[in-house]
Amino acid sequence: MAYADSRKASPAGMVAAIGVQAAIGFAVITGLTVTAGIIEKDDIVTAINVKTDPPPPAPPPPEPATDAVPEVATTPPITVPQPDLSLSDIKPVIPTTELILPPQPMPKPGPTKLDPVPSPTPSGFDPVGAKPRNDPGRWLSDRDYKSSWARRDLTGTATFKLDISATGNVTGCQLTRSTGHSELDAATCVLVQKRAKFEPARGRSGEPVAGSYTGSVLWQLPD
Repeated sequence: MAYADSRKASPAGMVAAIGVQAAIGFAVITGLTVTAGIIEKDDIVTAINVKTDPPPPAPPPPEPATDAVPEVATTPPITVPQPDLSLSDIKPVIPTTELILPPQPMPKPGPTKLDPVPSPTPSGFDPVGAKPRNDPGRWLSDRDYKSSWARRDLTGTATFKLDISATGNVTGCQLTRSTGHSELDAATCVLVQKRAKFEPARGRSGEPVAGSYTGSVLWQLPD
Protein backbone atom coordinates (compact mmCIF):
# COMPACT_ATOMS: atom_id res chain seq x y z
CA MET A 1 0.00 0.00 0.00
CA ALA A 2 2.81 2.30 0.87
CA TYR A 3 4.25 1.57 -2.72
CA ALA A 4 1.09 2.55 -4.56
CA ASP A 5 0.62 5.70 -2.78
CA SER A 6 4.16 6.85 -3.54
CA ARG A 7 3.49 6.89 -7.42
CA LYS A 8 1.77 10.30 -8.01
CA ALA A 9 1.82 12.14 -11.33
CA SER A 10 4.16 15.02 -11.54
CA PRO A 11 3.34 18.21 -13.45
CA ALA A 12 6.55 18.00 -15.48
CA GLY A 13 5.74 14.55 -16.72
CA MET A 14 2.29 15.56 -17.85
CA VAL A 15 3.65 18.49 -19.81
CA ALA A 16 6.13 16.24 -21.54
CA ALA A 17 3.42 13.76 -22.47
CA ILE A 18 1.19 16.46 -23.89
CA GLY A 19 4.10 17.80 -25.93
CA VAL A 20 4.82 14.39 -27.41
CA GLN A 21 1.21 13.86 -28.42
CA ALA A 22 1.07 17.29 -29.96
CA ALA A 23 4.18 16.55 -31.97
CA ILE A 24 2.79 13.25 -33.18
CA GLY A 25 -0.48 14.89 -34.15
CA PHE A 26 1.30 17.62 -36.04
CA ALA A 27 3.43 15.11 -37.83
CA VAL A 28 0.41 13.09 -38.84
CA ILE A 29 -1.45 16.13 -40.05
CA THR A 30 1.57 17.41 -41.96
CA GLY A 31 2.14 14.02 -43.64
CA LEU A 32 -1.45 13.80 -44.73
CA THR A 33 -1.33 17.24 -46.20
CA VAL A 34 1.81 16.47 -48.20
CA THR A 35 0.39 13.22 -49.50
CA ALA A 36 -2.82 14.88 -50.57
CA GLY A 37 -0.86 17.39 -52.62
CA ILE A 38 1.00 14.65 -54.63
CA ILE A 39 -1.99 12.43 -55.60
CA GLU A 40 -3.78 13.65 -58.80
CA LYS A 41 -7.50 13.35 -59.04
CA ASP A 42 -8.82 11.11 -61.86
CA ASP A 43 -11.52 12.28 -64.26
CA ILE A 44 -14.92 11.33 -63.12
CA VAL A 45 -16.63 9.02 -65.65
CA THR A 46 -20.35 9.13 -65.51
CA ALA A 47 -21.96 5.86 -66.64
CA ILE A 48 -25.26 6.22 -68.53
CA ASN A 49 -27.42 3.16 -69.02
CA VAL A 50 -28.33 3.22 -72.78
CA LYS A 51 -30.98 0.77 -73.82
CA THR A 52 -30.09 -1.17 -77.07
CA ASP A 53 -32.25 -3.46 -79.18
CA PRO A 54 -31.68 -7.14 -78.59
CA PRO A 55 -29.70 -8.96 -81.38
CA PRO A 56 -31.82 -10.66 -84.09
CA PRO A 57 -32.44 -14.35 -83.64
CA ALA A 58 -30.06 -16.77 -85.42
CA PRO A 59 -31.31 -18.07 -88.83
CA PRO A 60 -32.72 -21.59 -88.80
CA PRO A 61 -30.39 -24.37 -90.00
CA PRO A 62 -30.61 -25.19 -93.77
CA GLU A 63 -32.84 -28.06 -94.72
CA PRO A 64 -31.14 -31.14 -96.21
CA ALA A 65 -30.90 -31.06 -100.02
CA THR A 66 -33.29 -33.32 -101.84
CA ASP A 67 -33.29 -34.43 -105.47
CA ALA A 68 -35.39 -31.70 -106.96
CA VAL A 69 -37.11 -32.51 -110.21
CA PRO A 70 -36.59 -29.62 -112.65
CA GLU A 71 -39.69 -28.11 -113.92
CA VAL A 72 -40.15 -28.62 -117.66
CA ALA A 73 -41.92 -25.88 -119.44
CA THR A 74 -44.66 -27.36 -121.55
CA THR A 75 -45.94 -25.66 -124.64
CA PRO A 76 -49.62 -25.98 -125.25
CA PRO A 77 -50.40 -27.89 -128.47
CA ILE A 78 -50.77 -25.75 -131.54
CA THR A 79 -54.05 -26.27 -133.25
CA VAL A 80 -53.91 -25.76 -137.01
CA PRO A 81 -57.25 -24.99 -138.53
CA GLN A 82 -58.14 -27.59 -141.13
CA PRO A 83 -59.17 -26.13 -144.49
CA ASP A 84 -62.51 -26.99 -145.83
CA LEU A 85 -61.77 -29.60 -148.50
CA SER A 86 -65.30 -30.53 -149.22
CA LEU A 87 -65.90 -30.77 -152.95
CA SER A 88 -68.76 -28.95 -154.43
CA ASP A 89 -70.59 -29.68 -157.62
CA ILE A 90 -70.69 -25.98 -158.35
CA LYS A 91 -68.11 -25.17 -161.00
CA PRO A 92 -66.43 -21.77 -160.95
CA VAL A 93 -67.64 -19.38 -163.52
CA ILE A 94 -64.78 -18.13 -165.68
CA PRO A 95 -65.59 -14.98 -167.56
CA THR A 96 -64.89 -15.30 -171.26
CA THR A 97 -64.41 -12.61 -173.83
CA GLU A 98 -65.18 -13.20 -177.44
CA LEU A 99 -62.25 -12.01 -179.53
CA ILE A 100 -62.93 -11.24 -183.14
CA LEU A 101 -59.84 -11.16 -185.32
CA PRO A 102 -59.76 -9.05 -188.44
CA PRO A 103 -59.80 -11.01 -191.70
CA GLN A 104 -56.42 -11.86 -193.12
CA PRO A 105 -55.62 -10.25 -196.47
CA MET A 106 -55.89 -12.67 -199.35
CA PRO A 107 -52.76 -13.14 -201.46
CA LYS A 108 -52.84 -11.33 -204.74
CA PRO A 109 -52.63 -13.41 -207.87
CA GLY A 110 -49.27 -13.42 -209.51
CA PRO A 111 -45.97 -15.26 -209.53
CA THR A 112 -44.90 -16.66 -206.19
CA LYS A 113 -41.49 -15.56 -205.01
CA LEU A 114 -39.43 -18.44 -203.70
CA ASP A 115 -36.39 -18.11 -201.50
CA PRO A 116 -33.21 -19.07 -203.30
CA VAL A 117 -31.96 -22.55 -202.49
CA PRO A 118 -28.19 -22.81 -202.14
CA SER A 119 -26.67 -25.05 -204.74
CA PRO A 120 -24.59 -27.96 -203.49
CA THR A 121 -20.90 -27.30 -203.30
CA PRO A 122 -19.12 -29.49 -205.80
CA SER A 123 -16.53 -31.74 -204.27
CA GLY A 124 -12.95 -31.42 -205.38
CA PHE A 125 -12.42 -35.10 -206.30
CA ASP A 126 -14.48 -38.23 -206.64
CA PRO A 127 -13.27 -41.05 -204.41
CA VAL A 128 -10.88 -43.34 -206.24
CA GLY A 129 -10.22 -46.95 -205.28
CA ALA A 130 -6.82 -48.55 -204.90
CA LYS A 131 -5.15 -49.41 -208.23
CA PRO A 132 -2.41 -52.00 -208.92
CA ARG A 133 0.99 -50.54 -209.78
CA ASN A 134 2.23 -53.74 -211.43
CA ASP A 135 0.58 -56.28 -213.77
CA PRO A 136 -1.88 -58.53 -211.87
CA GLY A 137 -1.28 -61.24 -214.55
CA ARG A 138 2.24 -61.66 -213.21
CA TRP A 139 1.29 -62.12 -209.57
CA LEU A 140 1.12 -65.91 -210.31
CA SER A 141 2.94 -68.07 -212.86
CA ASP A 142 3.15 -71.69 -214.02
CA ARG A 143 6.20 -72.17 -211.81
CA ASP A 144 3.95 -71.68 -208.74
CA TYR A 145 1.97 -74.79 -209.68
CA LYS A 146 3.50 -77.75 -207.85
CA SER A 147 3.97 -81.12 -209.48
CA SER A 148 2.08 -82.83 -206.67
CA TRP A 149 -0.95 -80.70 -207.49
CA ALA A 150 -0.62 -81.68 -211.16
CA ARG A 151 -0.59 -85.40 -210.31
CA ARG A 152 -3.86 -84.86 -208.41
CA ASP A 153 -5.32 -82.64 -211.12
CA LEU A 154 -6.00 -79.74 -208.72
CA THR A 155 -7.60 -76.85 -210.60
CA GLY A 156 -10.07 -74.05 -209.85
CA THR A 157 -10.71 -70.30 -209.63
CA ALA A 158 -10.02 -68.42 -206.41
CA THR A 159 -11.62 -64.98 -205.77
CA PHE A 160 -9.93 -62.81 -203.15
CA LYS A 161 -10.24 -59.39 -201.48
CA LEU A 162 -7.14 -57.46 -200.48
CA ASP A 163 -6.97 -54.74 -197.78
CA ILE A 164 -4.82 -51.80 -198.96
CA SER A 165 -3.44 -49.23 -196.51
CA ALA A 166 -3.09 -45.48 -197.17
CA THR A 167 0.56 -46.15 -198.09
CA GLY A 168 -0.37 -48.74 -200.77
CA ASN A 169 0.74 -51.84 -198.83
CA VAL A 170 -1.36 -55.03 -198.75
CA THR A 171 -2.36 -55.57 -195.11
CA GLY A 172 -4.80 -58.49 -195.44
CA CYS A 173 -6.33 -61.08 -197.72
CA GLN A 174 -9.71 -62.83 -197.51
CA LEU A 175 -10.90 -65.54 -199.87
CA THR A 176 -14.45 -64.80 -201.07
CA ARG A 177 -14.66 -67.82 -203.41
CA SER A 178 -12.79 -71.08 -202.91
CA THR A 179 -11.22 -73.31 -205.56
CA GLY A 180 -12.39 -76.32 -203.63
CA HIS A 181 -8.83 -77.18 -202.66
CA SER A 182 -7.25 -75.81 -199.49
CA GLU A 183 -3.75 -75.97 -200.99
CA LEU A 184 -4.68 -73.70 -203.92
CA ASP A 185 -6.65 -71.30 -201.66
CA ALA A 186 -3.74 -70.86 -199.24
CA ALA A 187 -1.21 -70.38 -202.05
CA THR A 188 -3.40 -67.67 -203.62
CA CYS A 189 -3.33 -65.31 -200.59
CA VAL A 190 0.33 -65.97 -199.79
CA LEU A 191 1.61 -65.26 -203.31
CA VAL A 192 -0.68 -62.27 -204.05
CA GLN A 193 0.18 -60.46 -200.78
CA LYS A 194 3.89 -60.92 -201.54
CA ARG A 195 3.86 -59.70 -205.17
CA ALA A 196 1.02 -57.17 -205.54
CA LYS A 197 1.85 -53.43 -205.48
CA PHE A 198 -0.83 -50.72 -205.24
CA GLU A 199 -1.52 -47.03 -205.49
CA PRO A 200 -3.57 -46.10 -202.39
CA ALA A 201 -7.18 -45.04 -202.67
CA ARG A 202 -8.06 -41.32 -202.67
CA GLY A 203 -10.74 -39.47 -200.71
CA ARG A 204 -12.97 -36.55 -201.77
CA SER A 205 -10.18 -34.08 -201.09
CA GLY A 206 -7.61 -36.18 -202.95
CA GLU A 207 -5.90 -37.38 -199.77
CA PRO A 208 -4.68 -41.02 -199.64
CA VAL A 209 -6.99 -43.28 -197.65
CA ALA A 210 -7.25 -46.97 -196.91
CA GLY A 211 -9.13 -49.06 -199.46
CA SER A 212 -9.56 -52.56 -200.87
CA TYR A 213 -9.08 -54.49 -204.10
CA THR A 214 -10.93 -57.57 -205.40
CA GLY A 215 -9.45 -60.01 -207.95
CA SER A 216 -9.49 -63.63 -209.18
CA VAL A 217 -6.87 -66.26 -210.02
CA LEU A 218 -7.36 -69.28 -212.30
CA TRP A 219 -5.40 -72.35 -211.33
CA GLN A 220 -5.00 -74.80 -214.18
CA LEU A 221 -2.56 -77.48 -215.26
CA PRO A 222 0.49 -76.00 -216.94
CA ASP A 223 1.14 -76.90 -220.60
